[in-house]
Amino acid sequence: MTAIRVLLVDDDPLVRAGLSFMLGGADDIEIVGEAADGGEVEALVDRTRPHVVLMDIRMPTVDGLTATESLRRREDAPQVVVLTTFHADEQVLRALRAGAAGFVLKDTPPAEIVAAVRRVAAGDPVLSPTVTRQLMAHAAGTAADTRRTRARARVADLNDREREVAVAVGRGLANADIATELYMSVATVKTHVSRILAKLGLNNRVQIALLAHDAGLLEEPGDR
Repeated sequence: MTAIRVLLVDDDPLVRAGLSFMLGGADDIEIVGEAADGGEVEALVDRTRPHVVLMDIRMPTVDGLTATESLRRREDAPQVVVLTTFHADEQVLRALRAGAAGFVLKDTPPAEIVAAVRRVAAGDPVLSPTVTRQLMAHAAGTAADTRRTRARARVADLNDREREVAVAVGRGLANADIATELYMSVATVKTHVSRILAKLGLNNRVQIALLAHDAGLLEEPGDR
């Protein structure tokens, strides 16, 4: 089995050491490099070819948000998991919109961080619907109203079936659960997800979920 190649990016050497210790103990994970600032990331990615980057948000020179945006523009972009000390933070939300596959808190138990790396490497987001709602509430206000208008214009491009799948993704359902709920095969669900990503110019399921939230597709009828 090919090991999951992980790059650690955090300006605190103690945090990097702790992550390296907990992840390095897993048989299927290999730490391929460490960086203390976002400005070092692009060169390290070129050299080490990681599958997953664990990215701190707050760093002194180039922050994790800027580094994430740069990475996710690459054709061979690795998955990015944001490291943070906050559940609901505007910068975390911006990183997710930029293409991060999720986030973990720095005080998350080691086994859960290992599981998060494995999930992201397999193509699954690390973001619960509850946390998504917290993040959206944190960013509420005029900017959110503007996002809703834009998001609704974008999801108008989806057909009815694609919209149903987008809502299910936004609710945090896995492909198998979506298939059961919507009476289709898992392969068909994957096809719909791929079409949604292509139509809307998105690059992962987290962005589908955020767009569904922005457009108000996950609200109960009485809440609209």
